Amino acid sequence: MPQTFVFSSILAPSSSRQGQPSMGECGSGGGGSGSGDLIFQDGRLISGSLEALMEHLVPTVDYYPDRTYIFTFLLSSRVFIHPHDLLARVGQICLEQRQQLEVDPDQAKLKSFSAKIVQLLKEWTEAFPYDFQGEKAMAELKAITHCVTQCEEENSPVKKAITQMMQNLFLSLAARSQLQELWEKLRPPAMDKGPVLKAKPPASQKDILSVCCDPLVLAQQLTHIELERVHSIHPEDLMQILSHRDSLDNHRCRGDQTKTYSLEAYDNWFNCLSMLVATEVCRMGKKKQRTRVVEFFIDVARECFNIGNFNSMMAIISGMNLSPVARLKKTWSKVKTAKFDVLEHHMDPSSNFCNYRTALQGATQRSQMAHSSREKIVIPVFNLFVKDIYFLHKIHTNRLPDGQVNFKKFWEISRQIHDFMMWTQVECPFEKDKKIQSYLLTAPIYSEEALFIASFESEGPENHMEKDSWKTLRTTLLNRA
Repeated sequence: MPQTFVFSSILAPSSSRQGQPSMGECGSGGGGSGSGDLIFQDGRLISGSLEALMEHLVPTVDYYPDRTYIFTFLLSSRVFIHPHDLLARVGQICLEQRQQLEVDPDQAKLKSFSAKIVQLLKEWTEAFPYDFQGEKAMAELKAITHCVTQCEEENSPVKKAITQMMQNLFLSLAARSQLQELWEKLRPPAMDKGPVLKAKPPASQKDILSVCCDPLVLAQQLTHIELERVHSIHPEDLMQILSHRDSLDNHRCRGDQTKTYSLEAYDNWFNCLSMLVATEVCRMGKKKQRTRVVEFFIDVARECFNIGNFNSMMAIISGMNLSPVARLKKTWSKVKTAKFDVLEHHMDPSSNFCNYRTALQGATQRSQMAHSSREKIVIPVFNLFVKDIYFLHKIHTNRLPDGQVNFKKFWEISRQIHDFMMWTQVECPFEKDKKIQSYLLTAPIYSEEALFIASFESEGPENHMEKDSWKTLRTTLLNRA
């Protein structure tokens, strides 16, 4: 018999990850006069003024920023400044440096400086293409590329690199725009799943076991869906979670102005999978059928765990812990619950989900040492991941008492987001089954009310609270009739 718990409880406050952040190395050399405002500890950048951090981003003839710094600063800077405003400041710094180089012209130094600026822009456009969607940002980008190519020949390597960069950027922007248009069309008023059932379907209607009776195959198809959805999530989408709750300097990041359909779709997917599991159990008229479906989903969740698909595993467990399913005592009395007990142990919320975090760490280590694509799969429980970076954001201030940016905090947030993004890039190694995926994505699901009705019809109310609920539901149905 499962213990019912509300999945939203994982968003309750708790201690953040223990241990010191693993910060990327940052050389002591800087990109401008503001580098003196940067504070290093054991060779690692831990704080600095926003202006100094911006100057540290821009290359010089003799300096190029560490790639981990580029990613971390571009990701975290949007908490303080709009991306197009940051791009404008980068352009100003580039212009100032080029003017200094032109005082005593050295073509080799000018070419070296131009190549480094273009490389920085290339990394920026590849990591955060949506920063360049607006007209202001695109105008700033063109102004910078014009500045650094004034003395370049038409077919120079720098100009060719800029042309390729712009082509790739336009392709990325077009792809994301098409994806958002698709989410807008497909986004339902309630849940991202076909029609919502309000009564039991006819016996002729398909159920999950008639579509797929192999737990491993279903777990593999769930992993396909997870990876497809999570692949459309971008680092700045995750940063929006923090900036939405951050009012520092009354700034609003790009994510506040643009709906993050990928986050919404991924969150809906978890809820829909949970409701589908509950629907498949409650729709069965006979106890033997319900027992079989429960045991099937337990095996599916177990296979998800073995694959490293913790998000689908948690969704399945959550579905079986919904009250309409959890209250079916006669059904659960026939279920071999030993496997389910093990799964619930892995997802035990005590000690900040310590057991789950141990399993996730093991999957991460396996992924890092993987020899096959199957071993690379790590799909964390998304709501727990969001909770981790959110509370890391909450327990550490953006700025230190002296007004400097607390860059040590952003190193750790960036590290966690970078790890997540690495997991999303894994190609699913399993063969795609369109029939099974179509069922998982479009099968009708019960509304919450319909789940309770089906549950009470299968096993009548046993206490005063359940009897009152059942009476209220029947009254509601009669009034509608």
